[in-house]
Amino acid sequence: MPHQAYKFRIYPTKDQQAFIHQTHGHCRFVYNYFLALWNTSYKEEGKGLNRSIMSKMLTKMKKQDDTAWLRNVDSVALQASYENLIDAFQR
Repeated sequence: MPHQAYKFRIYPTKDQQAFIHQTHGHCRFVYNYFLALWNTSYKEEGKGLNRSIMSKMLTKMKKQDDTAWLRNVDSVALQASYENLIDAFQR
């Protein structure tokens, strides 16, 4: 079965561009935060974090005052950040 791909070019407005950049920055923060925790956990216990722990931690982070800004972007994008981290360690 042949695969077919479509390429689309988007022309976001200035507000949409700002939101895309904001989302990307928040996702980078979440990825790097969990990467640091993963490395610490691996050094101390010999195993990394699992999906459920990271999910619960992300929920708690969004409720805290110092990281409340994580609520400003799509939660699915933030969840994809730690999913990408899990995928990177499984390869």
